[in-house]
Amino acid sequence: MEVQGRIKMVGETQTFGSNGFRKREIVVTTEEQYPQHIMVEFVQDKCDLLNSYQAGQQVKVNINLRGREWVNPQGETKYFNSIQGWRIEAVQAQAASGDMPPVPPTEAFEPVSDLNEGDNDDLPF
Repeated sequence: MEVQGRIKMVGETQTFGSNGFRKREIVVTTEEQYPQHIMVEFVQDKCDLLNSYQAGQQVKVNINLRGREWVNPQGETKYFNSIQGWRIEAVQAQAASGDMPPVPPTEAFEPVSDLNEGDNDDLPF
């Protein structure tokens, strides 16, 4: 799966525990009708992939959805999801027209000369 948008924030690498587990977070804001701020985490050696990226850049991030189960001290089972990135690449910004196909020039259309001739339209409106 992938997330595409503009980088809102690139966090610092964090190290946890005695085994040196590393994690780094990035927030990508999608560019759609209702923009979403998607937090993606990169772990271990993947943290270094973010070194050359900064806020404002357009990117495409390849992700995996991860889920885990945890039983709290009261014996209740809880479930957690995370979005884990494994590749990131810069994307060139598209033209202002977005995904709209280009409109052919007006010369490509033949002008209409008999617009109202033979107009037998009997519709009441």
